[in-house]
Amino acid sequence: MPGLPAARRTVLKGAALAGAAGLGAAACSTDSKLGHAQTPTPTAPVELGAAEEVPVGGAKLYREQRVVVSCQAAGQYKAFSAQCTHAGCLLDKVEDNEGNCPCHGSRFDVTTGKAVQGPATVPLPSVPVKVEGGRLVAGPEA
Repeated sequence: MPGLPAARRTVLKGAALAGAAGLGAAACSTDSKLGHAQTPTPTAPVELGAAEEVPVGGAKLYREQRVVVSCQAAGQYKAFSAQCTHAGCLLDKVEDNEGNCPCHGSRFDVTTGKAVQGPATVPLPSVPVKVEGGRLVAGPEA
């Protein structure tokens, strides 16, 4: 047999490194669902503010409440989680009806929730939204 067999320590190190590499690849997998997002949508109704703050044909990001709301026609609102479905980071801005994730560059159409640029592949979860007394309320029972 040519050469000497690998030392047990070398084999164990190789196995440990291979396992760690696999975990790292899984953490940044493009087959994402909700990433690290524990609660990507409000668990109780939350008031967002005046409905008129969301321009017709545009959208507004409510980072503190983790919600993004769009208005495609007067009085017609759609809301989605503002938590990226790749790794759970909060969107940091909305430009041209696309929400941006600052962590890995995913982008979402905030009128549909659809992922338009990866690594995220799963759409943003929708959030019920309604207008009460001229104010937007999002979350369950909205």
